[in-house]
Amino acid sequence: MNVCIIGDGLTSLSLAKILIKKKINVHIYHQKKNITLIPSRTIGITENNISFLKKENFQFSKKYAWEIKRIEIYTEKLKSNKILNFENNNNKLFFMIKNDEFYKKLNKQLIDSKFFKRIKIKNNNVYKKLLKDEKYDLIINCDTNNILSKKFFSKKINKDYGNIAFTTILKHKKLINNTATQVFTKLGPVAYLPISNSETSIVCSLEVKNKKYTDNEIINLIKDNNKKYKIKKFMKLNKFKLQSSILRNYYYKNILAFGDLLHKVHPLAGQGFNITIRDIKVLSKIIQNRIDLGMQLDPFIFEEFEKKTKHSNFIFSSGIDFIYEFFNFDKKNNNKNLNKILRYIGKNKNLNNTFIKLADNGLSI
Repeated sequence: MNVCIIGDGLTSLSLAKILIKKKINVHIYHQKKNITLIPSRTIGITENNISFLKKENFQFSKKYAWEIKRIEIYTEKLKSNKILNFENNNNKLFFMIKNDEFYKKLNKQLIDSKFFKRIKIKNNNVYKKLLKDEKYDLIINCDTNNILSKKFFSKKINKDYGNIAFTTILKHKKLINNTATQVFTKLGPVAYLPISNSETSIVCSLEVKNKKYTDNEIINLIKDNNKKYKIKKFMKLNKFKLQSSILRNYYYKNILAFGDLLHKVHPLAGQGFNITIRDIKVLSKIIQNRIDLGMQLDPFIFEEFEKKTKHSNFIFSSGIDFIYEFFNFDKKNNNKNLNKILRYIGKNKNLNNTFIKLADNGLSI
């Protein structure tokens, strides 16, 4: 059994590791000689998804995957009083991981496998050959910017938030650091996401339609909304544009769209990579069922995958967009009733637990 994965990011490597465990030959096709790893980029992975990855032999030490036990949400006007508080009887809510460390660990494990191979894409003729070649049972496209994506996967529901996410790592005095904090400011949300007792990842999502921000303005915004850290140093600021997209068609013939090509969401709820891991779970189970029945891998797998994930992914992605618009409305209209609503949600244990389960498991709660 042979599978081609196009792209060389975290999604591609994670999927490759899952398939290799099933003794499937995986060839990763990539364009860049060396992938650019940004030290300030981090991801949050839910406890349920971490459990799944551990069962698939992903290795997560406590130092490497930092436990988050509580989430506190504030508004700029109510800095001293949180309006939402999520916790799960002191259990872990999610884990924070540095992208570059995750990538390096995955890469190291894969290159030692006899089932794994990397192939560099020198020109667009490689893609044309892949379409004609019957060497691969399945082709999974995780790259948003190649000719296959542009030709066969261009029909999307797109949204440009007009926002830029600024990221950095805060170096600070050591403290017990297992509570994530999000402050909704008049400029946009600022998230403080612990990655160790002396480091915290920062994500500021700010509107840039009529404003360009200097590094000093971003740093001052982080300082002004900081509630507990005695800051020693800021790592280099990085930025990326915020957009959401959902593909209308999941596959074309024997090519499946996957990862960010399939769906991209606002980072507000930290669900982007978690949705992809849930997709990996579904695809892995479908493929394993085929193997157990002694059947060949074929594009009917993609049809089944689309049926099982398309509606839930659309609803979940739309829900994240609603959360963004909900707080954006409050920011623009200064509606005090929203604070009351959010306080009620935070104090209601049943609602609180429902939101925790949704974040952890997706719609399969």
